[in-house]
Amino acid sequence: MGSTITEKILAKHSGKKVVRPGEIINADIDLVMCHDVTTPPAITMLEKEGIDKVFDNKKIVVTPDHFVPNKDIKSASLAKRLRDWVNKNNIENYYEVGCHGVCHAILPEQGHVIPGITLVCGDSHTCTHGALGAFSTGVGSTDLAAALATGKLWFKVPETIKFVLSGKLPKGVYSKDVILKIISDIGVDGALYKAMEFTGAAIDDMSVEARMTITNMAIEAGGKSGIINPDKKTLDYVKKRTDSGFEVFVSDEDAEYCDVKEYDVSKLEPMVVFPSLPSNGKTADAAEKMDINIDQAYLGSCTNGRIEDLRIAASIVKGRKIAKGVRMIVVPATTDIWKQANKEGLLDIFMEFGATVSTPTCGACLGGHMGILAEGERCISTTNRNFVGRMGHPKSEVYLASPATVAASAVEGKIVDPRRFLE
Repeated sequence: MGSTITEKILAKHSGKKVVRPGEIINADIDLVMCHDVTTPPAITMLEKEGIDKVFDNKKIVVTPDHFVPNKDIKSASLAKRLRDWVNKNNIENYYEVGCHGVCHAILPEQGHVIPGITLVCGDSHTCTHGALGAFSTGVGSTDLAAALATGKLWFKVPETIKFVLSGKLPKGVYSKDVILKIISDIGVDGALYKAMEFTGAAIDDMSVEARMTITNMAIEAGGKSGIINPDKKTLDYVKKRTDSGFEVFVSDEDAEYCDVKEYDVSKLEPMVVFPSLPSNGKTADAAEKMDINIDQAYLGSCTNGRIEDLRIAASIVKGRKIAKGVRMIVVPATTDIWKQANKEGLLDIFMEFGATVSTPTCGACLGGHMGILAEGERCISTTNRNFVGRMGHPKSEVYLASPATVAASAVEGKIVDPRRFLE
């Protein structure tokens, strides 16, 4: 019996020839990602144990992203604690405000993520990086502290669900719609502690950025990780950004999966996820018929804040004006994406439309700042999570959708199907 890509990576990093689901292993960690929310508690744990050095200052990447620019004294103190720790440990890869970004966007962009590695971060959406053929998963601050100190971490080898995506995406349907459809089908616990492996002709057709949107939301189905076998697109993307050597792993044809689910994406429609679970999906057409007015449209986050996402949204709002009574917030995910969008004239398009453009931040996505919702307000958002109070008041509502659907809804002032804007 063969092995999945996840099993191969974990076997390599635990010094074994083969590992199987359910097996407990101690794996070497190639890269630890840190940000301003979960890393300061890990630093405190290390200090209490008298551990004043990290395992390898070249294998740690740090960027403040959740509460930057700092919104208050507490968030400024968190950022300062992170910065002081970086300086104390001579950590080379630190991205300060002005050349920073949402961690799950800036790491692959800057060439830190390569196929075949193990990567952890104190952030649930770390599963994003599996789009490049890495085993990447979120951990708590305690496990983060252990990884920073030792360069190792224990795992239970996850079972793998294989998602075979065939067909070609119709016009107006994007990778965000695909993953929203999958989560709507299997539920928020449908892949609990399992690796979600995505494959098929539709994945082959997608850009690396579009694939990241899919793996990013594996956690919303309870997944331990999301992962895609590397192909030429993957290798081209990585080699443009780094000259580091790496080993490529791919699943064997006779690998064993706990389940296989097949989708013909040519039959999919744009999706909208209703409050207050990522699994509460309906078609955008059905949502439009419900006449749901919005107060805010949000374009950004580690899910859909990349240049491809901004281009899609800009193509819809160009030459149009935002609906009266609606505000739109656009947040490029990294400084480089912001600069590229500015160079292409996308930021001007958004501002002429009536949107505001922010520097990179996670702010509004987690209800931190830069887009908080008041009681009774509704937001349609390209983010990944819509739990009660996620973006602000417990009695606000968050609807999840693709950049196209968010942009079209900002034009109309209510949730609409974007396809008629793309004709």
